[in-house]
Amino acid sequence: MAAGATNGATRGAEVRLDTVSFSYGDAPLVFDVDFAASKITAIMGPSGSGKSTLLNLLAGFETPQAGRVLIGGADVGAAPPSARPVSMVFQENNLFAHLSVEENVGLGRSPSLRLTEADRADIAEAIARTGLAGKERRLPRELSGGERQRVALARVLVRNRPVLLLDEPFASLGPALRDDMLDLVADVHAERGMTLLFVTHQPQDARRICEEVVFLDNGMVAAKGKADDFFAGAGPEVFRRYVGTSAWEAGSRDIARKRT
Repeated sequence: MAAGATNGATRGAEVRLDTVSFSYGDAPLVFDVDFAASKITAIMGPSGSGKSTLLNLLAGFETPQAGRVLIGGADVGAAPPSARPVSMVFQENNLFAHLSVEENVGLGRSPSLRLTEADRADIAEAIARTGLAGKERRLPRELSGGERQRVALARVLVRNRPVLLLDEPFASLGPALRDDMLDLVADVHAERGMTLLFVTHQPQDARRICEEVVFLDNGMVAAKGKADDFFAGAGPEVFRRYVGTSAWEAGSRDIARKRT
């Protein structure tokens, strides 16, 4: 990346949900958990356990009924989404259909697209870094699903926020393309060192890039620990039931190969 895109980037910040409560009708959720700065953490759990809600509370798209949302030690609970040191990539890439790749990425730097030459240089570097060079003028409908998610990732790169939230952004992609995107995310994380929270239903995705796992069940944090431990069979019983025997046995083999 260009100097403006990397040297000025903020490193990761610690994230904490301090007894944060929220509910959808009769479904109460209570999150009391911290996420280490600059780590990649998988957030896993059955459907309805609160994974996307947890990210939305951090991003400011949902408001807690009680508790504090802390990022870098600062309480951001009253801050609007635009003022929080957070970027988010959704399963639906949220691109503007009438804007080009370059313009969609540019929104990450300026919502009005009033861009300086330095901004344009950083946007060009982010587009190149995500494998989209030569496609700057294309509209979203002219791109594949994987390319659209690359645009969404490039857009958050130019935002230079210390926390990146990924809400199953690659769920609709095939296995090979999903692996390519996961590797790209891991490479960007290695360069930037942001705190990265990754909601996924796929154990193999978590094994591929995540250092830690937070497992949700029934609207609360049921378990938290190192990804290697979880996938080596040392994770809690509720996690082993969720992923199935074959998944954590495969994880054990992967971890054994890493250590030899």
